[in-house]
Amino acid sequence: MSDLTVRAAEPGDVHSIAEIDKACFSAPWSEESFRVELEENTVAFYLVGEIDGEVAGYAGLWWVGDEGHITNVAVHPKYRGKHIATCILDCLIDYCENEGMRSFTLEVRPSNDKAIELYQKFAFVDVGRRPGYYEDNHEDAIIMWRVIDDSGMPVLDRVKLQEIMIQRGKE
Repeated sequence: MSDLTVRAAEPGDVHSIAEIDKACFSAPWSEESFRVELEENTVAFYLVGEIDGEVAGYAGLWWVGDEGHITNVAVHPKYRGKHIATCILDCLIDYCENEGMRSFTLEVRPSNDKAIELYQKFAFVDVGRRPGYYEDNHEDAIIMWRVIDDSGMPVLDRVKLQEIMIQRGKE
């Protein structure tokens, strides 16, 4: 495999990102949704992973204050198993934390074991459920958070994480 380059997504990446989304999700976002994300949404931040000039995967979040809501992480099926999602997510978290982000949240399907495993590697903790969250099959969503404590370390204990979230007014 050639080297992976992780970079900020650009408007020219919209078609590739939308194609990856179609290949990965049962309820993909439209190309227009990604165009709006990259060109108009002032709180959206997306990275792409590129191999030999081809977008192999992407991740995005909405940046609100010191909190990030991760919207999507996806890798084209032909590039899976090469740790591309890990690299992109690592770059996303590293960049955002260096810019002052202290917490991240996301929703994930309980049936998506690989995604859950990936998020747990990055110290995301299961804090609850959103019943019937996914419109295509009404599957619940697991709500996961990654919170950095005052010493700069991720909080792995669910009870401590919830206490910090209450203190920060994020419950």
